[in-house]
Amino acid sequence: MYSAKVRGVKDPMLDAKRLFPAEATARAVAVKLYETVRNLPIISPHGHTDPRWFAENKPFPNPAALFIQPDHYIFRMLYSQGIPLESLGIPQEDGKQSADPREVWRIFARHYYLYRGTPTRLWMDFALENVFGLRERLSAANADEFYEAIEKKLQTPEFLPRALFERFNIEVLATTDGAVDSLEFHQAIKASGWKGRVLPTFRPDAVVDAEFLGFQDKLKKLGEVSGEDVSNWKGYLAALRSRRAYFKKNGATATDHGHLTAQTADLPLAEAERLYQRIFSGRLQPGDEELFQAQMLTEMAGMSVEDGLTMQLHAGAIRNYNAAVYKKFGRDKGADIPSPTEYVRALRPLLTKYGNEPNLTLILFTLDETTYSRELAPLAGHYPSVKLGPPWWFLDSPEGMMRFRESATETAGFYNTVGFNDDTRAFLSIPARHDVARRVDCAFLARLVAEHRLDEAEAFELVKDLTVNLVRKAYKF
Repeated sequence: MYSAKVRGVKDPMLDAKRLFPAEATARAVAVKLYETVRNLPIISPHGHTDPRWFAENKPFPNPAALFIQPDHYIFRMLYSQGIPLESLGIPQEDGKQSADPREVWRIFARHYYLYRGTPTRLWMDFALENVFGLRERLSAANADEFYEAIEKKLQTPEFLPRALFERFNIEVLATTDGAVDSLEFHQAIKASGWKGRVLPTFRPDAVVDAEFLGFQDKLKKLGEVSGEDVSNWKGYLAALRSRRAYFKKNGATATDHGHLTAQTADLPLAEAERLYQRIFSGRLQPGDEELFQAQMLTEMAGMSVEDGLTMQLHAGAIRNYNAAVYKKFGRDKGADIPSPTEYVRALRPLLTKYGNEPNLTLILFTLDETTYSRELAPLAGHYPSVKLGPPWWFLDSPEGMMRFRESATETAGFYNTVGFNDDTRAFLSIPARHDVARRVDCAFLARLVAEHRLDEAEAFELVKDLTVNLVRKAYKF
């Protein structure tokens, strides 16, 4: 549909000063700032990459499996244009995945124009040029050429998962793992003697959300792997403490909680016990699922005070919104939609109980930008325990990052934020996403310098803090 090169595109494809201010003075400062952080190590404290990749260190099978099938940013756009997920080889709940990977790649290439102006386009162009040396814009005309070049390189030692991890200069990468996960691949990585740091993160959603598919089976499994009696409230909490300790023993420094709301609760013991009995038995009253999740956020904060694991709360996504996609393809297939989210009243029970605890770090993420200046920044600007997570998911874009800095800095400052995390299943997008974040931070700081609101020396110190120091501190790396 489109020629291999877009008229006027330079060679190389990516401009060295992309995302920097158009105004000359600020742009010059941004360039200098960026040079000091562009080669700093990548710290990825929250992501969804598969630890099996690094445990087994086998070649990625093909370009479609590497770029398209694990990345809902890519296939949700194609789906929005009427392209069936089956034709993209997205794994189905019944195990079917029959699409030819080369044809999947051709479909993607024919529709690459759909990503113009999106962060996905920035990430993809970065990977094609910087990882594979492909400097033309992907299109139908060069799809097969690109496929063959990528496929050939994927069979070489330099493109094995561990080699790419080292090439990307990743200091640490944290995965996201279910509460009953064996962590066998993390253990295999450690036992192999490889020096790459791939750490687990404790994600208990499947055993605290009674609406989660297979919830009762997961509760049973929790009891089995922990050796605790989860038929009662005391045993259930003991099981969760046991699993947290197991994760921490295997390198975890954080927990992660994905809830629709930020609602918390602090029930009296007897009421919490009665609520759990209804949850465990399945004899629920209206509102029990929401109340239980709210209570468990407070319980998890208390456990973080005990064991020191950093607590992350990702709130505001209506999961699996497209029922037909969910039924056929399962969770995490790009059909999750942001929802308005309230934090001040919702978090008050948790913060009343634990917000002043010096051993708690609670990192808040949102999909509701309207809360940055109104709720989240004031909370982080007061409570020692509260930090602001970076723009996440639908807001993970140059514009979203800039809006975040503009909205939150006036109240929370820089040092109540925690740097950047990529939150990705697409391994090759990690360096691209971190590069975008570094460029946007440089652009924001450069503007403050140009407006004489920040000394240039302070900007050089700040940009390093935003790139590596704040994330190391928040996640205890």
